[in-house]
Amino acid sequence: MNKKQLIIVVIVVLAIAGIAYWMLGGSAKNRKIAYEMTTVKRGDVALSVTATGTIEPVTEVEVGTQVSGIIDKIYVDYNSTVKKGELIAEMDKITLQSELASQRANYDGAKAEYTYQEKNYERNKELHAKQLISDTDYETSLYNYQKAKSAYASSEAALAKAQRNLSYATITSPIDGVVISRDVEAGQTVASGFETPTLFTIAADLTQMQVVADVDEADIGNVEEGQRVSFTVDAYPNDTFNGRVTQVRLGTASTSSAASSSSSTVVTYEVVISAPNPDLKLKPRLTANVTIYTVDKQNVLCVPSRALRFTPAAPLVGKDAVINDCEGAHKLWTRNGNTFTAHAVQPGITNGIVTEITGGIDENTSVVLDATMSAGAVTPPVGGTGESAERSPFMPGPPAGRR
Repeated sequence: MNKKQLIIVVIVVLAIAGIAYWMLGGSAKNRKIAYEMTTVKRGDVALSVTATGTIEPVTEVEVGTQVSGIIDKIYVDYNSTVKKGELIAEMDKITLQSELASQRANYDGAKAEYTYQEKNYERNKELHAKQLISDTDYETSLYNYQKAKSAYASSEAALAKAQRNLSYATITSPIDGVVISRDVEAGQTVASGFETPTLFTIAADLTQMQVVADVDEADIGNVEEGQRVSFTVDAYPNDTFNGRVTQVRLGTASTSSAASSSSSTVVTYEVVISAPNPDLKLKPRLTANVTIYTVDKQNVLCVPSRALRFTPAAPLVGKDAVINDCEGAHKLWTRNGNTFTAHAVQPGITNGIVTEITGGIDENTSVVLDATMSAGAVTPPVGGTGESAERSPFMPGPPAGRR
């Protein structure tokens, strides 16, 4: 090691020694301790889970038709207010009326045949009892009577069906509500071969909405009916809406592959939340950002959780501090001048920021939240440039040209 390297090593060692001297008490009498205080007071402590959901009407009915045909007239549009039984659309009835007339003719013919065969059978039955006709004639009349009776019943059912199909051409509202969807136009042909086509969607009282939220499987175990809920929607970012959990559905809402791994899945469950909507701000299908309060205690004694982590260690508070400790796993500390007194407390629930206090200390008691040490007027020796800066005697002075 040459002379230049030796000088550098000595300077580094002296610098480290000077810093240690300053930190461990070389200037302790010039350092100041700032205490941050807080008060044990009443407040709200809650644990919550978050989810996203969709605003939906509490009662929503899809109105369709069970017959195929052409939409002849439409009497309502989007946002129309309708009453139960009100006419909202009509289908072309010509084909259905023709079918009804055909079935009625078949019914009349079947009824006439049935009446004739019934009388013939009753007559032959008496004659056969007196042995005036053969068994063959009697059995033939019985057969014709039973066949006519069956045809009559079949024609009666077909006529009732034709009448019902004709009634389906007159489409009425099944509930009092508001039309939130209209999926057909006048002149459009609808076919009900495999499923009932939806013509309108009618929502009942829009002042009472609900949120159907998808809650992750890790959180669903803490969600119960009756829990308080708050949520926001992007349409009104400054408004917070409130509701209650009204139903936790047992069926799985969705099972989808996670983006990070094709082998893992995300499972969610549907939770239904009431959403009063007196001013009609909440529109169907809005996305809601939901907070469900799984534990919700209001107006309880509480303190910031940091206060329970404070301990008046001697190096921090100084050698002259009087520390009155006590037994207990959880403590809050009060301060009177240079005296610190511990109070064993019983914590309740916590959300990580605020902790409930169930006993051990009175309301409105001032406790130490934290303590920080400042250098006051002292400037650290490394990098100090002021003339009044206190320096360790082990540190080399600045170059003459920079004084």
